[in-house]
Amino acid sequence: MDIKQALVAFDALSQDTRLRVFRLLVEYGPAGTPAGALSEGLSIPHNTLSFHLSHMSHAHLVESRREGRSIIYSANFEFFSSLIRFMVEDCCRVEFASIRNDKKRNCSIIELSHCCEPTKEKTS
Repeated sequence: MDIKQALVAFDALSQDTRLRVFRLLVEYGPAGTPAGALSEGLSIPHNTLSFHLSHMSHAHLVESRREGRSIIYSANFEFFSSLIRFMVEDCCRVEFASIRNDKKRNCSIIELSHCCEPTKEKTS
């Protein structure tokens, strides 16, 4: 992933409606859901949702496929994983965050340092 792709994705997610849509798509998992279910679940008019889904699709955050008469939308988990990996590997210093692959569980694990723990306030 390059910085331009990351900026487009973060720009898309920085808008309230699109972030809510993306979060709901993550809940639906790889199977996704029809646009109507998103519209209904988030109380977003169909034409407004269509605009936001198009913007998110351009940013590679969502994918769509046709099933019969419905268009099914799903989060692009592969792209989003790359975006997170980009942030951790390319934007963080290794002493603050790192990613390791867990072959046993077939996943990647982000490890964050506790370098900046808040200090406890003194009570008077």
